[in-house]
Amino acid sequence: DFLFFWGAVFLVTTTLVALLKKENKELTPTKEETKGITDTYRLLFSIIKMPAVLTFCLLILTAKVGFSAADAVTGLKLVEEGVPKEHLALLAVPMVPLQIILPLIISKYTAGPQPLNTFYKAMPFRLLLGLEFAFLVWWTPKVKHEGGFPVYYYAVVLLSYALHQITLYSMYVAIMAFNAKVSDPLIGGTYMTLLNTVSNLGGNWPSTVALWLVDPLTVKECAGAQEQTCGTTVAAEV
Repeated sequence: DFLFFWGAVFLVTTTLVALLKKENKELTPTKEETKGITDTYRLLFSIIKMPAVLTFCLLILTAKVGFSAADAVTGLKLVEEGVPKEHLALLAVPMVPLQIILPLIISKYTAGPQPLNTFYKAMPFRLLLGLEFAFLVWWTPKVKHEGGFPVYYYAVVLLSYALHQITLYSMYVAIMAFNAKVSDPLIGGTYMTLLNTVSNLGGNWPSTVALWLVDPLTVKECAGAQEQTCGTTVAAEV
């Protein structure tokens, strides 16, 4: 129902924009930065060959490895330990106002000549929160009782998520501000698209690898069959 409602809202608003929004014909169109797909990829290749851009791309592709497991696996592990999925979904509701306000606050600090300073300062705190998330997963089964989980447990989870959002948005807004600042205005769209794509890829591939490594790195013990190993999926099922 949620997805259906917002899907309808997106369709209606997009259709209204298409029908009602008119282009300003008085303005003379600027010269296109590229003439076709081939030119675009040739331009992207020439940008990425620049030493500074290449170094930055390598940095941003590996910068999020340290907290990929905490970001990708924590919620799944909490559900595995018995936290209801609907309760975790409800905890996301108070995060919405925070997600709206945070970019407005952080943008004041990223508007200067060195926007990446905010990125650097937020990183150690986000790494520490990864350790805190690991402690949270370890602590979860210890506070569980027959009726579920106490209120103070959800308060700790909510506070942890809020602190995580602060560090996440500090890094996100900083990297977006930096990309906007260094992009050549003559080819701004292509330049920013390249940097933002690399930035998104740098967040996605570590999470994928972290999810893939969860099963082989999880230590399992067989209850009632000491001589049996449960290291593999097949053995665990047996």
